[in-house]
Amino acid sequence: MAQTKTLSNFKSRLAGGGARNNLFEVTLPSFPGAASDFWGEGENESNTKMSFLCKAAVLPASNVPEIPVAFRGRILKVAGDRTFDPWTVTIINDEDFGLRTSFEAWMNKLSKLNDATGVTNPTSYMQNAFVKQLGRGAKPGATVNSGGTSSVLRTYQFYDIWPSNVSAIELSYDTTNTVEEFTVEFQVQYFTIGEADDSATSDQTAATSGDETNTIIGTDVQTDDE
Repeated sequence: MAQTKTLSNFKSRLAGGGARNNLFEVTLPSFPGAASDFWGEGENESNTKMSFLCKAAVLPASNVPEIPVAFRGRILKVAGDRTFDPWTVTIINDEDFGLRTSFEAWMNKLSKLNDATGVTNPTSYMQNAFVKQLGRGAKPGATVNSGGTSSVLRTYQFYDIWPSNVSAIELSYDTTNTVEEFTVEFQVQYFTIGEADDSATSDQTAATSGDETNTIIGTDVQTDDE
């Protein structure tokens, strides 16, 4: 028999009132080489612009496909090789075109518009990025929100990403009451999952050193049942 559950039971299990889709922050601590010339006056300003103008992103999916192995009329499904989907963000375009120009310069570094040459060393054009799920309170599950800060519930760090597509922006006399926006699709080598300080300093340290902060999934630490 199943126990009868009440609304009060449900309320007590819904920590923090539930995570919200519109509470998030995307940070990209630095751009490679020539693209950084358009990125703003210094790392902090540029990182702030990205965190404000990136209006949509995704928490990535985990994909491990199956390998079917036939055995006497039945199929045994064993784990295959993990794959990583492209990561797409949506960015509001302001009048200085700062972010769009930075991404266009980044892609031009990969393959120039006029002669199809580009950098060949992956370390010259790959960067790390972060997407953070924020909480409503200063601490996860807080009963009050004070101090002017939001808790970081979960951080995904994307490693060695590079943009494969900067979308078009449609122009039309018929369009009114709309601010321009565009999407950027990144190719991802892998990501790790954890909780992190939501400061630009920690992001920059992790991005440049390759060390994620407070990673809970994606480390090489072995457990007793592995």
